[in-house]
Amino acid sequence: MPSNRVAIVGVGLSDCGRVPDKTAMALMAQAARRAVTDAGLSKDDIDGFGGHGTLLPPVEVSEYLGLRPSWVDATNVGGSSWEVMAGHAATAIANGQIDTALLTYGSTARSDVKRRTRASAAALGTGGPLQYEAAYGATLIAKYAMAARRHMIEYGTTTEQLAEVAVAAHEWAAMNADAFERDRITVDDVAAAPMLADPFTTKHVCLRTDGGGAVVLASERVAKDSAREPIWILGAADATSHVSMNQWPDFTTSPAMRSGPRAFAQAGVSPADIDVCQLYDSFTSTVLLTVEDLGFCAKGEGGPFIASGALRPGGSLPTNTDGGGLASCHPGMRGMFLMVEAVRQLRGDCAARQVPDARLACVHAMGGFFTHSATMILGRQS
Repeated sequence: MPSNRVAIVGVGLSDCGRVPDKTAMALMAQAARRAVTDAGLSKDDIDGFGGHGTLLPPVEVSEYLGLRPSWVDATNVGGSSWEVMAGHAATAIANGQIDTALLTYGSTARSDVKRRTRASAAALGTGGPLQYEAAYGATLIAKYAMAARRHMIEYGTTTEQLAEVAVAAHEWAAMNADAFERDRITVDDVAAAPMLADPFTTKHVCLRTDGGGAVVLASERVAKDSAREPIWILGAADATSHVSMNQWPDFTTSPAMRSGPRAFAQAGVSPADIDVCQLYDSFTSTVLLTVEDLGFCAKGEGGPFIASGALRPGGSLPTNTDGGGLASCHPGMRGMFLMVEAVRQLRGDCAARQVPDARLACVHAMGGFFTHSATMILGRQS
């Protein structure tokens, strides 16, 4: 990244979980106000904006928020879009194009389903290259299930090891008053849940909630006067793999193998230096592949590593400390929430679920069907 330092100076979440009385735009606005206030800024200080989800993103959303930005981004690569936009915004800020950037997200995914105004995930395969796989039942969950099964065949990974990802997430969620599911669960509970797509039961699969989030990025000049401690963007990288399963050369690897090393190298740190992780957890197997591909353990050793309790409170790699998409919230795309929780952990704002002395965080988001990866390294000091 360019030499000028860039920090996240404000974060905010909207109401999350069940929010039937708000639109997606209203959730974006609520989160944006909270993030800008958290930074000690006003909307007039914002000169860059990123987001999507409308016909003309981000033009419509910025108008709704009363902004007139001179830099915009509407990258859409799925759940990792906000990490990519954060990288783009950081480059624009570091190059002097803008001083601040607001990134927002909002979705009423849960309420839309209840109102029967939202299409199912199966509709994703009705056009483009995905139509050639949809006819054979290759739905979104089936693709992740196939990848999980391939890992089990290649490396002996077990469903119990995968289940530990969900158990750890619920351990964290039990300490988060805002989490959607706060009950602790066991490996047996995960196994006993209804089967969706072998080897996944419902407890292997992320929630569907409403919710929104926002972050404010700023130049060093602005960051030094921000209301809260700035959290510096030390490294950021992304990589794309495939969209069609028949174009995925190895179901046991993800593009995190390319984005991770570049982000770590940029930050000048290694996986061993990381204090806390926020990893996209659309399914339990998403986390399994990610911890391997980012280098937190060797390829094929993700199952035993996770089964050791590494991801739990007090574990060697505290992960998804708000409860993640498996237990806290998942309104369709979760990348924004990973950044918010990472910043809160590094600031020491997480009360009972706070990871002691957290100074370096790894944020990693996934888009599509292990299709796109974006990795960020955040730190309390440059």
